Amino acid sequence: MDGLTDCYAREILTSIGGYDLCVTEFLRVTDTLFPKRVFYRRFPELKTSNSTISKTKSGTPVFLQLLGSDPYVLADNATKAVQLGAKGIDLNFGCPAKTVNRRKGGASLLKYPERIHEIVTSVRQAVPLDTPVTAKMRLGYDDQLLALDNALAIEAGGVDWLTIHARTKKEAYHPPAHWDSLLPISERLSIPVIANGDIWSVADYYRCCQQSGCDSVMLGRGAMVTPDLALQIKSALLEKENIPLSWDAVCGLLNTLYALMLHNSELNNRYIAPRLKLWTKWLMPNYYQAETLFTKLKKINDPHQAIKLIQRSKAK
Repeated sequence: MDGLTDCYAREILTSIGGYDLCVTEFLRVTDTLFPKRVFYRRFPELKTSNSTISKTKSGTPVFLQLLGSDPYVLADNATKAVQLGAKGIDLNFGCPAKTVNRRKGGASLLKYPERIHEIVTSVRQAVPLDTPVTAKMRLGYDDQLLALDNALAIEAGGVDWLTIHARTKKEAYHPPAHWDSLLPISERLSIPVIANGDIWSVADYYRCCQQSGCDSVMLGRGAMVTPDLALQIKSALLEKENIPLSWDAVCGLLNTLYALMLHNSELNNRYIAPRLKLWTKWLMPNYYQAETLFTKLKKINDPHQAIKLIQRSKAK
């Protein structure tokens, strides 16, 4: 989700409702204690006032996600993030990207439960006890043989809860997600286990919870395809009626994305049109209008021309 679930997406999606918590895109840590500006760039919600720090504008808490393999450097950066105002730290043991895994980060660590335990323990001991430390993992690297070992190592390190993407690194995002493989883990651990992977609808949410034994889920790609999915799930749980977002409303979200990015003086305008194209492409499974719009946007690099196309699409 790197490059997609950024601060703009977090602000827009949480304004719709239904979310209890957000996690930033990962901040990749190697051998450096980052300066303040790096944290602010990845996690701009830290630059707000004390009452709203580490939250989106709608009030949803945001945790900083760290990715790396050095326990002590990760701990140092986690400490600094908390000093800057981060309300929680999430550790990434699930990223399947080749560039990340070549550098001994993300899912590559799932081959070494002892190393994972060392990382979690180091970070947990470094930050205040009232600051949540959480983790996300996959079911394994090439297979699921170490899934429970890794989950137990993470739990023993002291995390508050564990999110599991129900695939191995080798499986990447190829369907299906193995929700049932989470059941023996959720039954064994004493901490909450959060299910993730292939939750595209309210029906998927119920099936996932039933098969995994988990009470909660984390949304990733599903939130980009269906921007109000979290609200739909929350409404279903509360037995409230929820009317899905219309295409006009979705165009309004894209217009908000354009305005937020244009307002950021530190952001080069050349990034705006590609970002609008990307989200429009993700919307295509649910909105037939998105396919027509994306075909036109593909040829556009100027953000102002792009938003005019989006506004005209809304008017039809």
